[in-house]
Amino acid sequence: MSKHLTIAVDGPASSGKSTVAKAVANRLGLTYIDTGAMYRSITLYALQKNIDMEDEKAVAHLLNDVTIRFEEGSANQHVWLNHTEVTEAIRQEDVTRQVSLISSYRSVREKLVEQQRQMAESKDVIMDGRDIGTVVLPNATKKFFLKASAEERARRRTDEYKQKGIQVEYQQVLADIQARDQYDSNRAISPLKKPHDAIVIDSTTMTIDEVVEAIIQNIQKN
Repeated sequence: MSKHLTIAVDGPASSGKSTVAKAVANRLGLTYIDTGAMYRSITLYALQKNIDMEDEKAVAHLLNDVTIRFEEGSANQHVWLNHTEVTEAIRQEDVTRQVSLISSYRSVREKLVEQQRQMAESKDVIMDGRDIGTVVLPNATKKFFLKASAEERARRRTDEYKQKGIQVEYQQVLADIQARDQYDSNRAISPLKKPHDAIVIDSTTMTIDEVVEAIIQNIQKN
């Protein structure tokens, strides 16, 4: 068993996982591993190569050509796909619409889960996703499950898009989030579900700072 501190943060789309995990990492000096960015990078690469997204074998064929790495910047963590920075590109709407399908493929998950576990073996980490506490790090030191109403999550994502100058309709974002919840919770491989030993935090009416503080207090209790 690893002697390193491993924190798992799971939850549905736009529940605040990444924002919270980054903040906790900064406060406690942990390495933040954005697993969602890894799946998004594979999705972006498949889109760039004009691969049929419904063809798992074609997507799997791309995996050996992909290298994903994280680089700490002055303000945010940067994501690199092979030799190109894709921090912003992987957050575009076309990637968001396809990432659930790509991340449901066994070949993709096995490849990335192996990489994620290797990352957690040599350092103190906080990792967020949908199957961290159940599959990737089942023996994590601490597990948290963030949730929020679909309406609140849609509002957050709509605001996020608008801040980036991307015009979207709230109702469409809400429909996309509800569809993704359904898909992620019912996929055959590593479905989204709360780890039995996770601490649940409903962030619907909480600020990011309040969620971060709740998590840090719990980590430091023991």
